[in-house]
Amino acid sequence: MCGFTGFINLNQQPLKSHVLKQMTDIQVHRGPDDQGMVGFSLFKDPKVNVIDNETTEFSHLHAGIGFNRLSILDLSKRGHQPMLSACGNYILAYNGETYNALSFRDELINKGHPIQSRTDSEVILYLYIEYGIKKTLELLNGMFAFIIVDLKLRKSFIVRDQLGIKPMYIYNTPSVLMFSSEIKSFTKHPEFKAELNTDHIDEYLLFRYCAHDRTLYKDVKQVPPGHYYEISKDHIEVKEYWSYKLGQDKNINEKDAIELLDATFKDSIKSQLMSDVLVGCQLSGGIDSSIVTTYAREFFNANMDTFSIVFSDEKYSEEEFINYVTNHTNSDSHRYQYSNQYAYENFFKATWHLDQPISIPNTLGIKRLAERAKENVTVLLSGEGADELFGGYSRYHDLSCRFNMNLKGYAKVPIIGTKIQGKYNLEQTPEDFFIMSSSAMSIKDFSKFSLNNTLESVLAQRKELFPNEGDLIKRASVYDLKTYMVDLLNRQDKMTMAHSVENRVPFLDKNMVELVMTLPSELLVKNCNDLRHINKSNNYTKYILKELAVKRFSKDFVYRKKSGFPLPVKDLFLKTGMHELIEDQLLPGLKSRGIFNYDEVSKIWNKKNNGFSKSDIKNLWMFFAFETWVQTFVDGTYNG
Repeated sequence: MCGFTGFINLNQQPLKSHVLKQMTDIQVHRGPDDQGMVGFSLFKDPKVNVIDNETTEFSHLHAGIGFNRLSILDLSKRGHQPMLSACGNYILAYNGETYNALSFRDELINKGHPIQSRTDSEVILYLYIEYGIKKTLELLNGMFAFIIVDLKLRKSFIVRDQLGIKPMYIYNTPSVLMFSSEIKSFTKHPEFKAELNTDHIDEYLLFRYCAHDRTLYKDVKQVPPGHYYEISKDHIEVKEYWSYKLGQDKNINEKDAIELLDATFKDSIKSQLMSDVLVGCQLSGGIDSSIVTTYAREFFNANMDTFSIVFSDEKYSEEEFINYVTNHTNSDSHRYQYSNQYAYENFFKATWHLDQPISIPNTLGIKRLAERAKENVTVLLSGEGADELFGGYSRYHDLSCRFNMNLKGYAKVPIIGTKIQGKYNLEQTPEDFFIMSSSAMSIKDFSKFSLNNTLESVLAQRKELFPNEGDLIKRASVYDLKTYMVDLLNRQDKMTMAHSVENRVPFLDKNMVELVMTLPSELLVKNCNDLRHINKSNNYTKYILKELAVKRFSKDFVYRKKSGFPLPVKDLFLKTGMHELIEDQLLPGLKSRGIFNYDEVSKIWNKKNNGFSKSDIKNLWMFFAFETWVQTFVDGTYNG
């Protein structure tokens, strides 16, 4: 796991190495073990130079790459990056882990490629030289973002993994194309200006984040998951190389499906234990992280400790379940207290690391966990992605109920009908229903706070990410995997890498994802076909994964009510220095900026003495997180 950045002067202006050095240094937390820089000329008289003088202007070079290394595989200097091929015609900078890369190593050596290290990065470089970009991307299974410069073809390729586990950003103007693992590197380039992209404000307001290639920064884009940029002298093109396949489901019974899932997950866990440094498990006490921990300990005898956040207030604590899992797996447990004081003291710092508003409060809990876990390990496995892949949220159950039952008929029944109409909008399409079920704000609140009121265009953008064909539950899952999950992965990456910790996600192994997409949806979310099922989502969501878990845990543990990772946000607002920060800095900032309807925001805050509702707290969090981000990056009042 590492981080890289750089730029290509499309107008062929000279490379200024001090700019590249500053862009690289600002994300040194991603890789404190080693640093390297190279410059190159791509379009005219192609050449490459290692840069070891940060004050030089290279008139014969017009592009550069800077790299920070967090050593995970082959800790020697043979893993130094940016990596140059032996022939000098190819350059690679690579962030991530490709779990099947070393399986190609002997084949490439037998074909004559001079591979010297035991790193996955060097294998990828020579896979590209042997097979080209398309075939290489077909072969890779892992989490990665990388750039390959091909001086022979005079092209560069900037790639993001299939599921968007690793971040990659692009800033493109007629004169320069910048790329980076973190947006903050762009702020060190003289041609970058951090400006708010007002076109995406309403998407943030409704969902808490921007999806696909969008960001809140003007002219900054994400490389979408499963895509790459191809850059040549006269052309920049974004290409998709992988997508979710929703075809014919396997003809398989439940027993065989569980056995197949079990075997595939074992392979995923085994491959993701690959490391030359210590690996641990991020254990919340929930089903997903508990399964990851159990497989690692049970099947591979991994000397693996667990790392957890706990609370003094039992209302928020999952410690009972953490105890259950650590006792069950006989693992050493490290537990770290979360406090609102920590959240207040790290609110701006976490925002700086995230590059965007802190959309979900427990992001601060992840940062706290990584900060302390780094004292013992460099790699953490987590359960991220299981809810999106297996249909674990209540909205999947609601979708099944809404479109598998004749609710319009039930709606005419006295008493029952009133409850049904209060819970469901019976006029919505399945796509609209699910998309709005995943929103962070109601349409009623959105209409109060939004000054632009671009709801229709925001929903139209989201519908473009919703598959048109296939089973409804699977289509909904793919939508979540392409939107909400990518944002969750981004916060996992940024908060763990803030403290030089690599986060791995075994549920999102490519083979796991492709398997689950072929399982009958009835094994993911049980059909809701009886009114008695409507309020029992936990019994019917993520079904096959829960049945797999029952083989190792008690049924009460597996089928308990889903709790998530809640934090005491109200107390943070009112009982720490956050209260003064809000009143003295964040609220005045929101008022003067004029992005949202400040009068409505103020009305909520003024309820503080009489009590906030859950939606009040959620909405206030979004506004305060947004203003903190704007002050950090657009106003530039905080620099890490």
